[in-house]
Amino acid sequence: MTAPTEAVSPPFAELPFREQAFRIREHILKMATAPQGAHVGGSLSCADVLLHLYTRVLDIHPQEPDRPDRDRFVLSKGHAAPALYAVLAETGHLPVEELATYTQPGSRLAGHPLRRVPGVEFPTGSLGHGLSLGTGVALAMRRQGRPARAFVLLGDGELQEGSVWEAAMSAAQYGLDNLVAVVDRNGLQITGGTEECVALEPLAERWRSFGWSAVEIDGHDEAALEETFAALPARTGKPTVVIARTVKGRGVALFEGKKKSHSVQLNPRLYQRAKKDLRSGRTA
Repeated sequence: MTAPTEAVSPPFAELPFREQAFRIREHILKMATAPQGAHVGGSLSCADVLLHLYTRVLDIHPQEPDRPDRDRFVLSKGHAAPALYAVLAETGHLPVEELATYTQPGSRLAGHPLRRVPGVEFPTGSLGHGLSLGTGVALAMRRQGRPARAFVLLGDGELQEGSVWEAAMSAAQYGLDNLVAVVDRNGLQITGGTEECVALEPLAERWRSFGWSAVEIDGHDEAALEETFAALPARTGKPTVVIARTVKGRGVALFEGKKKSHSVQLNPRLYQRAKKDLRSGRTA
């Protein structure tokens, strides 16, 4: 009598997008069980955007991370590092097993991304600086005659920083149509709703007034992500911003739309509850 064989999960690249996103969110929840916890809400809200960028948009090569003509990506909202680490691991930039070392002493997977992590171009986490970095990289690549693009993912709360708008003005002044900013528009920051703290709306019109092309999409909709990013870059002489409307804590009912999900340490009971929430909605 032969022993039953264990089911083998298909490689990540062969999974449909929804199943890939589910696996990324599983990793995020597991990292939140670390003693320091993790920024769960903002990691879950931008998981779909990050996944789409790394698997379907960015011209990058994990085996040649320093290829000169690679696209550059900057995670301006560096506290969403768990989502970035999960995507980097599943796309071959680092071993998936290394995710278990998140925030442990000596680990390169710190609470905010460090340059020594494969696939990370800049250390980030001090909010408001990522767009300046992306603007500088986009300008440098254009002057060098490189076809590569720069992508920057910002949180909506950090749009309250004046340095973001200084960078936005500079990017428009130089006509950097090889620069794409993506705003994770989940409507919440650590102190509450963004509109209650410093109102941002009408956000698309605000960006357009600074000389940018702007498009608004559902940041969790696979088809919308595909259609929008397939049309970029639109060589119009303007940088582009994609305002991705998202839900903080997306995929876990315990955290969805709640500011308490900003930073969470999951004890065993909460971890199991969060996983149950995630599994119950995996086809949503």
